[in-house]
Amino acid sequence: MKRLVIALLFACTVPAFAAPPVAGMPLRAAEPAAMLEAEIARLSVPAKGVVGVAAWRLDGAGPRVAVNAEQAFPMASTFKVAVAGAILAKVDDGALRLDRMVTIDPDVHVASEVIADRFLHPGVSLSVHNLLELMLTQSDNTATDVLTTLAGGPAAVTAWVRAQGVEDLRVDRDTAGILRDFFDLPRGAFPTALEAGLAANPDLEAKGSLPNPAFDRDPRDTSTPTAMAKLLDRIFNGKALAPASTQLLIETMQRNRTGGARIRARLPDGTRVADKTGTIGGTVNDAGVITLPGDAGGVVLAVFVKKSAAPVDDRAEVIADIARAVYDFYLFTDSR
Repeated sequence: MKRLVIALLFACTVPAFAAPPVAGMPLRAAEPAAMLEAEIARLSVPAKGVVGVAAWRLDGAGPRVAVNAEQAFPMASTFKVAVAGAILAKVDDGALRLDRMVTIDPDVHVASEVIADRFLHPGVSLSVHNLLELMLTQSDNTATDVLTTLAGGPAAVTAWVRAQGVEDLRVDRDTAGILRDFFDLPRGAFPTALEAGLAANPDLEAKGSLPNPAFDRDPRDTSTPTAMAKLLDRIFNGKALAPASTQLLIETMQRNRTGGARIRARLPDGTRVADKTGTIGGTVNDAGVITLPGDAGGVVLAVFVKKSAAPVDDRAEVIADIARAVYDFYLFTDSR
């Protein structure tokens, strides 16, 4: 079951869009944007669910691309970007230090790859900085919930998001709360609740990668692709945090270890990507910023999938194909 929950809330062919333009014949903005949106719809079919995409250049030049971009999708672990932002805002305000040591009691463990999987016994303390690293690069759920508490709870994280002018992204629960509701686990410390849930329902593990209609209808912990892309835009353009915190967050997201099969998968070797993945039930997500080669700038991209019973790998491949189509579009389209 540990491996199940590890896979939850984080990750785990060059597409047929436009070839490079003929020399002297740059693509114009409006028609290619519509062409890309149609291509995204075609590439989305293997996901066998609802796919939402929002993308634009960080410098604001050129067209924006939107497919189901105003629909609400479960964020899964992409909400951890907002948690990181709220924590770093406290660092900027002097209310929190990156080197503050935080004791991690086993009772607050939420099954995931690092802390709950390897540090089984009392006596573990980690700095805020290391908790951020684990949350963003390996999607550690325990680190996330400790940081969510330090931020002031989910409501405080949402308040920070609202302060960025982002309306359609809300954080209502920590990862333990999301998993508890998704799997219908009893109250109490999460490790104990998980054991009780498994004992009561031997088929619990099978739910982990299948759509959950009630969960998909729940407005809590959701975002539109546009809202997630807007939050990333503000962070990467230095509008959300102080310069040092902005750089820390970007560099940490560039070290992400969970997204190799998603946005990064089809891009040319060496392409710099800073992203955060999310996976639960019928949802597979990835959101981040792709740096184009040379001085071509950066592209913010959010790709969300919901209500899908397709294998997780198939959903990830859809994200990879869409990311490559978006990359080619902004690399080769005239943005004037």
